[in-house]
Amino acid sequence: MENLKNVAPIEDFNWDAYESGETTTAIDRESLAKAYDDTLNKVSEREVVDGVVIAMNKREVVVNIGYKSDGIISLNEFRYNPELKVGDTVEVYIESQEDKKGQLVLSHKKARAARAWERVNEALENEAVIKGFIKCRTKGGMIVDVFGIEAFLPGSQIDVRPIRDYDVFVGKTMEFKVVKINQEFKNVVVSHKALIEAELEQQKKEIISKLEKGQVLEGTVKNITSYGVFIDLGGVDGLIHITDLSWGRVSDPKEVVELDQKLNVVILDFDDQKKRIALGLKQLTPHPWDSLDENLKVGDKVKGKVVVMADYGAFVEIAAGVEGLIHVSEMSWSQHLRSAQDFMKVGDEVEAVILTLDREERKMSLGIKQLKQDPWETIEEKYPVGSKHVAKVRNFTNFGIFVEIEEGVDGLVHISDLSWTKKIKHPSEFTQLGADLEIVVLEIDKENRRLSLGHKQLEENPWDVFETVFTVGSVHEGTIIEMLDKGAVIALPYGVEGFATPKHLVKEDGSQAQLEEKLEFKVIEFNKDAKRIILSHSRIFEDAAVQPEEDRQEVRKSSKKSAPKRDNTPMQNQAASTTLGDIDALAELKEKLEGKN
Repeated sequence: MENLKNVAPIEDFNWDAYESGETTTAIDRESLAKAYDDTLNKVSEREVVDGVVIAMNKREVVVNIGYKSDGIISLNEFRYNPELKVGDTVEVYIESQEDKKGQLVLSHKKARAARAWERVNEALENEAVIKGFIKCRTKGGMIVDVFGIEAFLPGSQIDVRPIRDYDVFVGKTMEFKVVKINQEFKNVVVSHKALIEAELEQQKKEIISKLEKGQVLEGTVKNITSYGVFIDLGGVDGLIHITDLSWGRVSDPKEVVELDQKLNVVILDFDDQKKRIALGLKQLTPHPWDSLDENLKVGDKVKGKVVVMADYGAFVEIAAGVEGLIHVSEMSWSQHLRSAQDFMKVGDEVEAVILTLDREERKMSLGIKQLKQDPWETIEEKYPVGSKHVAKVRNFTNFGIFVEIEEGVDGLVHISDLSWTKKIKHPSEFTQLGADLEIVVLEIDKENRRLSLGHKQLEENPWDVFETVFTVGSVHEGTIIEMLDKGAVIALPYGVEGFATPKHLVKEDGSQAQLEEKLEFKVIEFNKDAKRIILSHSRIFEDAAVQPEEDRQEVRKSSKKSAPKRDNTPMQNQAASTTLGDIDALAELKEKLEGKN
């Protein structure tokens, strides 16, 4: 108690008011309110001030500006700064000191916008690095929020490497440099690429200074084209040509590499300035020819895949990087000129025989016809002289028809061996390409792989009979079927044709015989070997003038008996070859004539 001090009561203390519950006087309240207001910041609306983040959640940020109440700002206004945390100082714009709830209303977005243009110009002038939020994609690039201003980020300025997927950058905060400002239209262009180019340029100089042929470096696939692959060697680009990707043939580089793949490459060459660098990938592996089976030799059978086709042959890959050529002449025993595409196509799996093998030159020739027996080895047994067969018409020439009895066995039917009676000017009059033709083997030239064939030999030679029918001096009825400068062609019985010169076409009244006119003709020459009959119409009445009437009648009588009635069908419409029926009729006629004689 000795420590207690006596305190004198306040003389003017209002005890009555205290008893009624009033603890302060009006004057005291005023002074207290004034003292409290003096401790708060003096703020006014539409002003930009600094505030401190005192709390934040997934949606809102609470900012204290030293005012009697705190402001709440949407977290969306801080998207450009994902690293925002409690304690950070931020700029805010005072929209209202109190809303209906007595809450201080702040905006960070408006605060940034108020000074944005000034800051952007300062960043361009000072080449400062700034942060921006990539809001969305647009044509040719991206839209970036910088200080609340929408700036344009060209696609080419996002990275030093070509960008394939722009969408992965949307929603990201990145560092940029302001590279261009259009003051009139308030347009801002920013670049992220500019930040890393300076560093890459230094790296590039160091890499280029150390480049050497044969050096092996690690790179990343930067771009794939139809002709090769571009590799990023760490700021320096090199090209692997498509032929240097693999020892085997590559139709598309994507079959070998893929984008962003890391791989080792070897430097093959570069120019003096080292701006163009040729790289190789296949050179890091042994050449397939060096590891080819040592026991492989000529005559062995191999299997492979057709990788390239040409008219002259096919390239077959029997192992990765090891190819052999099958020339078109080694695809079939046939000697017809054909294209290799008639036998195979790219992608076919084939079996072949090694014909030549040069390991030093790394060349190999193959054949597939050798898998079958050469038909000419047994030609004399299979197609002996005199044997009859059916062949396919393959080609025409002026002198005959080339036919194929089987693949690799060709022969020629000479135009003179097509028909005994019909005079054929061109083989196309007799048959057509692709048609079947009956033939008989006349002669075999095994050494030169040639067959001499005939068609008319399938029938007996009617000229043996004609020799007894169309004797010199005999008269026959004929029709003029063709007029030539040197005379006329006359169709005679049995499909035989004769010829008469103009002077022998004069009729008894002095007029000239005309085309398709039917007259009697006297045989003045018969040549069996040449198959030629020379006729004359005028000789009939010329001879009659010097012969007795009764002899002339006898001649006509015998000729009419010897010449059967003939239809008026022109020679062109008659069968190309003499039928067996005609042969029998001729033989019968011959016997009758011999009996009369």
